Amino acid sequence: MSVGTKTLRPADLDTFEDEHLVAELKKAKEELFNLRFQSATGQLESHGRVRAVKRDIARIYTIIRERELGFRKVEVAVVKAAKAAPKAKAKAAVETKDDTAEETK
Repeated sequence: MSVGTKTLRPADLDTFEDEHLVAELKKAKEELFNLRFQSATGQLESHGRVRAVKRDIARIYTIIRERELGFRKVEVAVVKAAKAAPKAKAKAAVETKDDTAEETK
C-alpha cells in the first residue's frame, strides 16, 4: 500500500503544468512545516500524515527533475487538445451552417 495523497499520484501529476507543480510543492512544504510544528508541541494527532506529505514532496521533486532531463513529457497538451476538440467541432459546424446559408441566398 502506497503512502501519500490520493490526488497526487504520478499519473495525476503528469497532467499538471510546471507552475501548478511548483504551487503543489509549496503547499505540501507548508503542510509539512505545520505538521512538524504540531508534532513539536504535542498537538499532532495523525503521525502517518507526516510520512505521506514527505512522499508527496519527493514525488513532485521527481516529476520536476524527470521533466528537466526529458524522461517525462507534460501531458497537458493532450488534455487541452481533447477538451478543445469538441469546441473546434462545434465551431466548424457553425461555420458550415453559415456557408450553406450564404449559398442558398
